[in-house]
Amino acid sequence: MPKTPQQNHLDPRQPLVVDTTKLPRQPGATRALKRAVPAPQELGLELIKVPEGSELELDLVLTSVSEGVYVSGHVRGSLTGECGRCLNEISESFDVSIAELFAYADSTTEETTDEDEVGRMQGDLLDLEPVVRDAVVLTLPANPLCRPDCPGLCPECGVHFDDLPADHSHEDVDPRWAALRNLTNNEE
Repeated sequence: MPKTPQQNHLDPRQPLVVDTTKLPRQPGATRALKRAVPAPQELGLELIKVPEGSELELDLVLTSVSEGVYVSGHVRGSLTGECGRCLNEISESFDVSIAELFAYADSTTEETTDEDEVGRMQGDLLDLEPVVRDAVVLTLPANPLCRPDCPGLCPECGVHFDDLPADHSHEDVDPRWAALRNLTNNEE
């Protein structure tokens, strides 16, 4: 069954769309790509993400192979979020590696792979957003911590354990015995 071409066309003005016109279609030809681009929206998880519009630094190598363009290198940027234990703000940087093949429209990968297995080029254009999104989101922790030994919040009073004295505790009295506690306090 023939594959149907993608209906949406890439816009070369988009920050994560790369024009490979200057990369010869000779296997082994390479081109360095270093650029800073604004982060797309919703790049992250519920508690931690890359702020929309913040700078993503792309440090990539485009290599021409017989089936298409192999993109490898690193993406760097900053993350913001909140700790899953204490709700303190988290601000840190990340550095993830990417390695992805983008197949030419007329290559044999059309017949040998599913449409979502390999990135597809549209003419000389390729879209890095899905690759960057996958690389960044898959490295993020589902429950981020401000530090590995974060003690969290006291479940009774909601105060951060770091801000409480070492002997902090809450008297847990069964309501059925509460009247007896008042008797002993009155006798003293």
